[in-house]
Amino acid sequence: MAEEELNVRGLTGVDLTLRIAGPGTRSYAFLIDWQIRLLGALAWLLVALLLRRLPPLSRAPIAHDVMLAGWILALLTYFLYHPVIEVAMRGRTPGKIKAGARIVTLEGATPGVGALLMRNLFRLIDCLPLLYLVGLASCMVTARRVRLGDLAAGTLLVIDESAAGESLVRLGEQMQHTGLSAEALQLIHDLLDRWELLAGAQRIRLARELLAKLDPQAGAGRAGPDGTALRERLEALLVRQHRS
Repeated sequence: MAEEELNVRGLTGVDLTLRIAGPGTRSYAFLIDWQIRLLGALAWLLVALLLRRLPPLSRAPIAHDVMLAGWILALLTYFLYHPVIEVAMRGRTPGKIKAGARIVTLEGATPGVGALLMRNLFRLIDCLPLLYLVGLASCMVTARRVRLGDLAAGTLLVIDESAAGESLVRLGEQMQHTGLSAEALQLIHDLLDRWELLAGAQRIRLARELLAKLDPQAGAGRAGPDGTALRERLEALLVRQHRS
């Protein structure tokens, strides 16, 4: 039976639930991306053809080289579109954004470069024999609706819930630049992203515990009736650590 959701255990005790994208979402995202990369490839060929027909080049030996360069650029655009864009956009493509989906690891985090490249390497198998039949068949029979590339890379496609998705992206970026540990960053982001969903007393208690652990010398200070001051302290802690 196919799973509909990926449940990620938050370190604050508040779980994160990501809805797993089905074959329909995958197909919609793929069609958009396929059109973009096809048009990009055709654009290179058109440019090469127009350059070849220019009077200075039309009778010159270089005309053949211009057309060859156009074909090379077109093929590179077509076949490298997904790996380059997914790495550059951290698990997204224009098609995935339009379809409201993104790639995550099995822990709900943003995949690394290695996982994204592995996922795209298996695209050569998933697209066989044509129209991605192997990939679509895999999505139909696997529990988490993943294609072979996802199985190999340890990734899956989920519906992009904006707040949760942005939190995971920020977490991955800040782990590379701050003095906070991965656990501390996860704790802060879990709490800040769920701040409005928590009861006032609960979020104040969690904020005080976090600040006591991460910044004991400053003390918890006054919380206020809604804990706004504590929230600002946590946000300021991230900014200060990012600049250090």
